[in-house]
Amino acid sequence: MKINNNLNRDEERVLFDKGTERPFTGALLNNKAEGLYLCKNCHQPLYTSAQKFESHCGWPSFDDEIENAVDRHTDADGRRTEIVCSNCQAHLGHVFKGEFLTPKNLRHCVNSLSLVFIAKEDYQENQLDPTKLIKG
Repeated sequence: MKINNNLNRDEERVLFDKGTERPFTGALLNNKAEGLYLCKNCHQPLYTSAQKFESHCGWPSFDDEIENAVDRHTDADGRRTEIVCSNCQAHLGHVFKGEFLTPKNLRHCVNSLSLVFIAKEDYQENQLDPTKLIKG
């Protein structure tokens, strides 16, 4: 299901062709602000800043998702688990278990190109729906 027609070529490659961005290049990798991470394609909230952690893997990492926001599928290689937005099925990245990086022992390795970040103060102060703050 393709929704967002304002995606650039790299975003479309990641979201719809199951591509990846180069490690340590994503705009959201070092983001430490409080807020929500939404699907770049359909703007469904996927992760909170409280779920983000530094894994040193080169991509934004989260140890949990917002309930029912992410679906899992066995990757084409049969070894990894792909994660996609549960609303539009856009590719986010992969999920890994057993690395012992957090108490939840889970790492969602997500492409920055798959995400939009909305800072907490941008939606909380005015009691706005964060998805309404997306332009384009």
